[in-house]
Amino acid sequence: MYRYVTDVSKLSHYIVKNFCINFNVAVDATLGNGYDSDFLSKNFAKVYAFDIQKCAVDKYTEKNIDNVYLINDSHEYFSKYINEKVDCIMYNLGFLPGGDKKVTTRWESTLKSLEDALNIIDEGAIVSIALYRGHEEGKKEEEIVINYVEKLPKNKYGVMIHSFANRDNNPPILIIIEKK
Repeated sequence: MYRYVTDVSKLSHYIVKNFCINFNVAVDATLGNGYDSDFLSKNFAKVYAFDIQKCAVDKYTEKNIDNVYLINDSHEYFSKYINEKVDCIMYNLGFLPGGDKKVTTRWESTLKSLEDALNIIDEGAIVSIALYRGHEEGKKEEEIVINYVEKLPKNKYGVMIHSFANRDNNPPILIIIEKK
C-alpha cells in the first residue's frame, strides 16, 4: 500500500487538514455517502453539506451530527444558503457510489458552483475537487473544470492538479485551489 500515492479523497483530506489556515466553516459540495462531511465535521466548527439526492441527505441525517447542516439542493446554489466566509470547500464530482449512475454532477452546475465558491471563500481557504472522469459526463466536466481553473488569476489563486501517471481507465484527478 502506498502512503502518498493513495486515493484522491485521502490526499484531499491530508491537504485540507495540513494547509487550511482557519477551521471555522467548511462546505461539502457533494455529500454522497458522507465521507468528506465526516472528515470536515471533525475538523471544522460548522459544515454545510449539499446533495441533490434526497436519499443521500436522509441517510446522512441518521448520523445526527450537530455541526453538519444538510441541504437537499444543488451546490450551484451556495449563495442561497451560505452568508458567511468559508475556509474550505470539498467536491467529489461524478455519481453516488452505489447509487443510480444516471444521476451525476453536471458541468453546468459545477461551473456555476465553482464561480460562487471563489466568491465565498476566505483568504487562505482551500477548494478541493476530486474529479472522476470514467464516464461521459465526467469527461466533459473534466474539460470544463480544468479549462476554468487554468485561467484563474495567479496573483489570487494557486492551482495544482494531482493525477496518476501509471493507472488505466481514466483514474480520478485531484485539483486544489488555494486562495492567497
